Amino acid sequence: MSWMLALAIGAVLAAGVFLLLSRSVLRVVIGVSLIGSAANLMLFTAGRVGTGSPPVIEKGLEALVDGSNPLPQALVLTAIVIGFALTCFSLVLALSVKQETGEGDTDELRDAEPPAGDDGKPAILEDARR
Repeated sequence: MSWMLALAIGAVLAAGVFLLLSRSVLRVVIGVSLIGSAANLMLFTAGRVGTGSPPVIEKGLEALVDGSNPLPQALVLTAIVIGFALTCFSLVLALSVKQETGEGDTDELRDAEPPAGDDGKPAILEDARR
């Protein structure tokens, strides 16, 4: 079972990296989302996937015995919410860049940057200071 989960996490991570390295801005956003999902699956797997007793300490005991760990579940739940917000923000940002420049290709977006100055840093344009 753990080998299948490890292969699934590896496949999701590989798909995310493949999409992240593409030239389309939309594919980059989807790739970042997939990498976040792979990280969530890894955290969830670290908390022992399987059936376990609820994380409740019985009366008379001082420690939890054979119970499921609630910490990875709470971390994954929080990471899902943050990842969804990041994906939504990235999609809105990508759509606004597409509307502003008319390009969705990352190589074409480089042409919109100001040219490099004498020191190699991007030059500050006068219009940007206003």
